[in-house]
Amino acid sequence: MKRLVLILVLPVILHSCRTIRPNEMFNVESHFKYEQFQLDEKEYEIKPFDKLDIRVYTNDGYKLIDLSTGTQNISMQRSLEYLVEYDGLVKVPTLGRIKLQDLTLREAEKFLEEKYANYYQNPFVQIKVTNRKVFIFKNSGSTATVLNIPDENMTLIEALAQSGGLSDLDRSYQIKLIRGDLTKDPKVFKYNIYNLKDIENTNLLLEANDIIYVDSRPKYVNRILSEISPYLSLFTTVLLIISLTTK
Repeated sequence: MKRLVLILVLPVILHSCRTIRPNEMFNVESHFKYEQFQLDEKEYEIKPFDKLDIRVYTNDGYKLIDLSTGTQNISMQRSLEYLVEYDGLVKVPTLGRIKLQDLTLREAEKFLEEKYANYYQNPFVQIKVTNRKVFIFKNSGSTATVLNIPDENMTLIEALAQSGGLSDLDRSYQIKLIRGDLTKDPKVFKYNIYNLKDIENTNLLLEANDIIYVDSRPKYVNRILSEISPYLSLFTTVLLIISLTTK
């Protein structure tokens, strides 16, 4: 009987050990060397597949807002979104397709103002990128949040706060930030915000398509019980049948 118990239970235990945390993501080897963060003071550059909110005004934006009433002037152009195509070109009114890829927002605004000067008097251009996003995974990947990066940018701490903060299971000392093309050697940074002295480098500005992964404590007992409960039911049924047939 003891041998039968071992035969039935041992495979279940071994199987459960392999499936305790099946939804974990972005694991690295124990000897993996994380990137060292260095503050990048470069401005954001327009990339293919960005969506741009482009607004064009005349007369250098004069009377863009009526200060006496606080209302917007009726001459303001309606906001429209324009897609940066795969080759870096953007199709805009009057000018047709023009290349804005690799320009900063300020450079793109100046470039469009110069182009529109051929058609309008003292054009004033404002550009925003509307689809810059970061992705946050918590609780071993079972909880995900997508946040838009505002014009004034966003830090790691702000992103965690907007995603609801950390739970009792999240490890504040085990946070990964993955940046770049996942198929072409992405950079992986590791952050620890458990102690105040360790937060020195976490006030970094996030970039479009950054992935933040917060590791969590495994709920071993719950996972093991969940995995083995069907086998335990089967095992007790087998024991019951054996006990009945041996009487």
